[in-house]
Amino acid sequence: MALSLATKVLVCASVAVSLSGCQSQKPAEQTTVAVQEQQVHIPYEKYTLDNGLTVILHEDHSDPLVHVDVTYHVGSAREDVGKSGFAHFFEHMMFQGSEHVADEEHFRIITEAGGTLNGTTNTDRTNYFESVPANQLEKVLWLEADRMGFLLPAVNQTKFENQRDTVKNERAQRVDNQPYGLRSEKNGEALYPAGHPYSWSTIGYVEDLDRVDVNDLKAFFKRWYGPNNAVLTIGGDIDVAQTRAWVEKYFGPVPRGPEVADPEPQPVTLKEDRYVTVEDKVHLPLLQITFPTVYARHPDEAPLDVLADILGGGKTSLFYKNLVKEGVAVQAGVSHPCRELACEFQLLALANPQKVEKLATLKTLVDETLTEFETRGVNEDDLQRTKGGIEASTIFGLQSVSGKVSALSGGETFYGQPDLVQADLDRYRNVTAEDVMRVYRQYIKGKHAVTVSVVPQGHPEMAAAPQNFTLPPRDIPGPDESAGDVVTAEIKDSFDRTVVPEAGPAPTVHVPEFWKTKLAPGIDMLGVTSAETPTVTLTLNLEGGMLLDPQDKAGLAYLTAAMMNESTENYSNEALSNELAKLGSSVSFSASGRYTQVSVSSLTKYLDETMALVQEKLFHPAFNEEDFNRLKARMAQSLQQSMRNPDYLANRAKEKVLYGEENRVSLPASGTLETLANIELADIKDFYSKYYTPSHATIVAVSDLTQVQMASALSFLSTWQPADYTIPVFSDFPEYDKTQIFVVDNPQAVQSVVYLVKRALTFDATGDYFLARLMNFPLGGAFNSRINLNLREDKGYTYGASTSFIGGKTLGWFEAHANVTAVNTADSIKEMMKEIKLYREQGMTEEELRFMQNAFTLSDALEYETPSSKVAFLRQLLAYDLADDYRETQTSLIRNMTTDRLNAVAQRELNLDEMQIIVVGDAEALAPQLATLDLPVVPLSLN
Repeated sequence: MALSLATKVLVCASVAVSLSGCQSQKPAEQTTVAVQEQQVHIPYEKYTLDNGLTVILHEDHSDPLVHVDVTYHVGSAREDVGKSGFAHFFEHMMFQGSEHVADEEHFRIITEAGGTLNGTTNTDRTNYFESVPANQLEKVLWLEADRMGFLLPAVNQTKFENQRDTVKNERAQRVDNQPYGLRSEKNGEALYPAGHPYSWSTIGYVEDLDRVDVNDLKAFFKRWYGPNNAVLTIGGDIDVAQTRAWVEKYFGPVPRGPEVADPEPQPVTLKEDRYVTVEDKVHLPLLQITFPTVYARHPDEAPLDVLADILGGGKTSLFYKNLVKEGVAVQAGVSHPCRELACEFQLLALANPQKVEKLATLKTLVDETLTEFETRGVNEDDLQRTKGGIEASTIFGLQSVSGKVSALSGGETFYGQPDLVQADLDRYRNVTAEDVMRVYRQYIKGKHAVTVSVVPQGHPEMAAAPQNFTLPPRDIPGPDESAGDVVTAEIKDSFDRTVVPEAGPAPTVHVPEFWKTKLAPGIDMLGVTSAETPTVTLTLNLEGGMLLDPQDKAGLAYLTAAMMNESTENYSNEALSNELAKLGSSVSFSASGRYTQVSVSSLTKYLDETMALVQEKLFHPAFNEEDFNRLKARMAQSLQQSMRNPDYLANRAKEKVLYGEENRVSLPASGTLETLANIELADIKDFYSKYYTPSHATIVAVSDLTQVQMASALSFLSTWQPADYTIPVFSDFPEYDKTQIFVVDNPQAVQSVVYLVKRALTFDATGDYFLARLMNFPLGGAFNSRINLNLREDKGYTYGASTSFIGGKTLGWFEAHANVTAVNTADSIKEMMKEIKLYREQGMTEEELRFMQNAFTLSDALEYETPSSKVAFLRQLLAYDLADDYRETQTSLIRNMTTDRLNAVAQRELNLDEMQIIVVGDAEALAPQLATLDLPVVPLSLN
């Protein structure tokens, strides 16, 4: 739950330098920066249009794609009291069409072009971004310029009301209906004084959204969304001269907006300790202690980050040693999230209720840990871990064009300096032990903090201390008389903006060239050699996974993998973690679905050292009783907490309805409380000895090394002895003669989780399953699908609705899914059923067929960019023994597809009479609604 230092540095260096907050420096008219020797830089060209729009271009011809990011320097911190949520609301409105782009067309155009798109909002900025094949760049620039200059004429009361409902649904799904969902909001209210821009959450208060009208929203756009408050960043396979011409054509005529001054940092201090208690649907009490500190890119930010890592960054930390390893906390960590105006030093722990009756006890242990740190001080390994994590995370963060574009955009938006990668490396590498101790004494020791206790409903006595802070009544200003009709400035063009730019010639896309080999113990291995970054990404896959569990010991594979992440015969858990952290490497074991997997990432220069640790973990696990008892207890507590999560309950119900009561595949990978209780340490050892063998193992690797070099690095596997085993096939699943509604009770839920499900096709690459996925795309597989446009855009019942065919080697199913407003549960089910029935009866249109064909074929340009995407491609090749040219076969099938063929698949696979309905919500409140569906209602209990 804590943000590790390595993760934070990646965020700062490669993704969200957008949170940096020093005084902006006026950019030069044009700056060109080239890569310097022995330093890490992102090459870029920067210039400014006459209207104030800053443009950054980055060339990267390694893949035939481009990534476009438009970042506006406006987030929830620019909002007025009583008008919270405006920036996030406008993120939604910016996808509702503009003067020359119809409603929902932005999603359709980008999807049909083979691209992906989204937008995000935080306290300090809003950004919109697209990744598309390189030949679609002009189209993206036309779209982004249109909503920058021509949005307001398309904004009306109907769209406003619809998106207000969507935002409310998003808040309900992510905040109000989620365990711990209110934690951040309550912390911000207590930490920052009334009126401080961080005293309200980005998603805002529902009452504020209800208070405002469409003209308030228009005025907000007019104030903050001008080109002079924006940064346009374009990276990838671009022609710089042509790109500059398109930028000038589409963005140049957009008039400058009101002048915008950079906000001054507003760090805060507390005059007393504040305690807040949140009663919630939780099993595990949560303690969060937050100290106010500095602001992003303040000189003390880096040493505070290092301090957070030492205290709570993984298994080498003091929090792990004193809280997690001792069993008093299920999870614990420390982080130092920073934003433009202020930073927070957060100490977090999820209590183990078997050992901690009150959070006051946990807080005492936290205080004692801080005292221990002060006595212990900072050692050399602490700093080496920091430097190793920084170097690795920075280099891994440069593997995608989107990562580099985000870094450039954020650096420019908040610091006037796009490329801050080397600067970030330097500032963390220069942190000394003395710096860390100084900031501890200056910002943490003896300082006042906000302590939030999240406790089970009805048990306020479990809080760390009685609540002494309550948010005072909000002083809401009266109506803004100036927020009348907002007039759009006239823009004169020398071309017709109603014409959608044509795409250039489609880039030629080939699957990555890969090599095959068989390692000494008989392990099939596939690899890609790519010189883009000096890194290694590797997975070792052992087939069987949870399918090998005895029915009464479900969770055995999962728990065995967890034990493989613990101590070995020659290293303690902490010592192993320390060695890996100093290298900046990662080695992790996991088990879910059909596979146990060993995931490895390393800088190439440290591969040998990393593989030595892989060998230690794989061949010499200690299987200590102490580790086993701690992990088993932690899993039990996590399972109990999961039973408070509506999405988890819905997935449990889905598996039970599809596969029955007494079947391994109807239970989660981690098992249940009952099956977990049956597992002993001897079972772990037996599972390891039977199934951790090379007999059903495969390896995929993506690196800058040759086949021979990678095989050499894995030569230690030659001593691994095969021991064959059989992977069971499961059957005897329940049959239903009619559709029923299975209800899982979630009292007082503000939303209902709804599924329509049936067993369906298993995976194939070019057969009926593949055709079913093509058929499903217009129904529920895209944002512009029928079911999402109905439930989200037309009705406002949900934040998102979808349908999917999901298939593996031996099992497959169809699902339609949405988290819907509780009062609209029955209506949502009716609409979902109506759309499925209509699609089955009438089929897809020729226009929908063309939409699917373009989306599936043109997106190939984005398929293989990063090592992780290449690894996924290789894993699928091996898992299903696919032909090397299967992607070419798929492309040919898509291009020659007909509506008749896919409509026949819909007729066969979308029979509502074969589907069951699952609802997780307040059973008593929903009963009158569900009765209107005239279907049997069956209460469903889950263990």
